[in-house]
Amino acid sequence: MNHKYFTEADVVSLEHTAKQIRSDIVQMIGKAGAGHPGGSLSAADMITALYFHVLNIDPARPDWPDRDRFILSKGHACPALYAALARRGYFDVSELSHLREYGSMLQGHPDMRRTPGIDISTGSLGNGLAVGVGMALSARLHRQEYMTYVMLGDGELQEGLVWEAAMAGAHHDLKNLIAIVDCNGVQINGWVNEIMNVEPIGDKWRAFGWRVLEVNGHNMKDLLTVLHTARTMRHPTVILMRTVKGRGVSFMEDNSAWHGKAPDEEQMTRALREICKEGVV
Repeated sequence: MNHKYFTEADVVSLEHTAKQIRSDIVQMIGKAGAGHPGGSLSAADMITALYFHVLNIDPARPDWPDRDRFILSKGHACPALYAALARRGYFDVSELSHLREYGSMLQGHPDMRRTPGIDISTGSLGNGLAVGVGMALSARLHRQEYMTYVMLGDGELQEGLVWEAAMAGAHHDLKNLIAIVDCNGVQINGWVNEIMNVEPIGDKWRAFGWRVLEVNGHNMKDLLTVLHTARTMRHPTVILMRTVKGRGVSFMEDNSAWHGKAPDEEQMTRALREICKEGVV
């Protein structure tokens, strides 16, 4: 592979990093005894691609005015984001062992007042895209070049505010706004299509005036390609990222029971063995 925007070495390195982040996720949640492994694991590859290859950011200057913004609207998946921030150099990796501890910088949902690199506090589902619209409008008004990325869950699309924000993003033709939907098909108490079906997702976003791209959310080469394409489309764009809830841990995959449950010691050992089975972490 000799891609214009990335190399084979880039892909291999990013795949290695994604495995490390998955390992971090399992260990963080296992030690904390609480957390959300399923949606953190499904988002790990995309978050890796963003933080280690795509986003224009500087860990030494987390408040740099011209940095790209990232909003984790599905804030319960913050273990994946925390692991990426630590591995990228925003804070010491040792902080990951203090997930959800009282007074820790790493709370159960992202807190911009505590954690370097968090652009907005999230966790109440449905709000992230509206905040992203505001950030993208701010960039336009202040003649700044940064991009704003918002990651949502597919179950989160059941929230009406998402579609109000989508309408606003299209109305204002926010070329600097990219939404990413983690389409893992599972929410806290079952399959999304059984609880409240949100398909056809692509047709709905198109009807609201967005450009729509779809990608295998666990193929690093495809993720890098689609992220570059989205950044150059010059229209508000949504990436529908088809993923597996709990990706990388067989007994967590496609299982709503692991939406918000911590593994015990035996389960954690088994999960880490599966994640590391190729021997690269």
